[in-house]
Amino acid sequence: MEELIFEQCVQGRTGISLPAVDVPEEEIDRMIPHEYLRQDPPGLPEVTEVEAVRHFVRLSQRNYGVDAGFYPLGSCTMKYNPKINEDVSRLDGFARIHPCQGEDSVQGCLELLYNMDRFLSGITGMARVSLQPAAGAHGELAGLMMIKAYHDHRGEKQRTRIIVPDSSHGTNPASAQMAGLEIVEIKSNQWGRIDLGALEQAADGRVAGIMLTNPNTLGLFENGIREIARIVHDAGGLLYNDGANANAILGISTPGDMGFDVIHLNLHKSFSAPHGGGGPGSGPVGVKEELVPFLPRPVVELKDGRYYLDCDRPLSIGKVRSFYGNFGVIVKACAYILAMGPEGLRRAAEDAVLNANYMMNRLKEYYDLPYDQACMHEFVLSGSRQKEKGVTTEDIAKRLLDYGYHPPTIYFPLIVKEALMIEPTETESLETLDRFIDAMIKIAREVGQEPEKVRQAPHTTAAGRLDAVKAARKPVLRWRP
Repeated sequence: MEELIFEQCVQGRTGISLPAVDVPEEEIDRMIPHEYLRQDPPGLPEVTEVEAVRHFVRLSQRNYGVDAGFYPLGSCTMKYNPKINEDVSRLDGFARIHPCQGEDSVQGCLELLYNMDRFLSGITGMARVSLQPAAGAHGELAGLMMIKAYHDHRGEKQRTRIIVPDSSHGTNPASAQMAGLEIVEIKSNQWGRIDLGALEQAADGRVAGIMLTNPNTLGLFENGIREIARIVHDAGGLLYNDGANANAILGISTPGDMGFDVIHLNLHKSFSAPHGGGGPGSGPVGVKEELVPFLPRPVVELKDGRYYLDCDRPLSIGKVRSFYGNFGVIVKACAYILAMGPEGLRRAAEDAVLNANYMMNRLKEYYDLPYDQACMHEFVLSGSRQKEKGVTTEDIAKRLLDYGYHPPTIYFPLIVKEALMIEPTETESLETLDRFIDAMIKIAREVGQEPEKVRQAPHTTAAGRLDAVKAARKPVLRWRP
């Protein structure tokens, strides 16, 4: 691979030609106070245009994304994003509006928001949905704020505890803390699901609710969800559904029927808008009827054929984000829902579950499978067998880079030692799944035959092993001459 040279500056070299300043110097001094004028050159790279273009093109070719290859990042649903969604979001009527325009001039956009409220409410079994939250964790925070406001309005301010299972996404306890609530963690049972006995003990008069992902982060459906709902509701609490794993149940079951009172969805996961660096995200939050008054304001309503923003909501938790939320992401998700329809969404979920079970059953001979049972859209292997031979899960992930794959999520969920969390999604072909499986099997064999080769990986990438801790805590985010 061609070496990427960052320092290409040559003093005096330039890639632009600007006309001479035609404003007299005394005029500049008069218009701009001297203290605001730059005294020294800006310190920009001194390169030609062709050198700058080639540098950034080479960088882009070394970036990895779902458009470049298989991206089995467990719990993140990194699936292909249809490009027609991008085209729709760039239509002038969507892309060139201003959020401060009057309601009468954005009726089409308000209609889209109104319809998305209805679409997502139907998909989740909720009464209404707010599209304001900018990401999944932001939806969590908004949902918990509504749960807290609900209890406070009923005069039950003592309800300050949120129950969180030990397999939860890390954002769950973080969001609860942000909302001013106390976290109570409960253990999973031997089957990787909530221990109902532990839940019974935790569900007292101080409980505001429970945060659950269903299916959970082990890729397992909480088949006791109705009993969980009964226990929490009997204690006076509410159920919050972290909808990050909704890709497994779309069109098959609804969180509302399971007993959930609040849910957020990740439009940048289950509904095919770009994820991660291709963002931004969107985390709409839906609620059952009794929580509708507490939704963030404004909400879009329809009266006499005209859409309007209803701000007169005295019990609302207020705005959680400016204007319409991440509107472009909502447009992309709306295009996806309209293109797929109910049957298409269900088929996507079914294919995601089928792909995950196929991969799990082919790989469990070569890696430990802590919970050996049918999974939903993702599954969690363990590298404990390889660890006994001196090769860690991180080593396996680094070796996957040599085979041209982005590694799956590693070391999560925390309740599985040396975890490898794999989510194939519904958008990958059988051939792609087989090639990834073959790479994982080859690595497992290498661990037995050439462990040092795996421990020293990657061997073919532009950069070798980085100091991950330093990169996270002291990242270099800008070029300096």
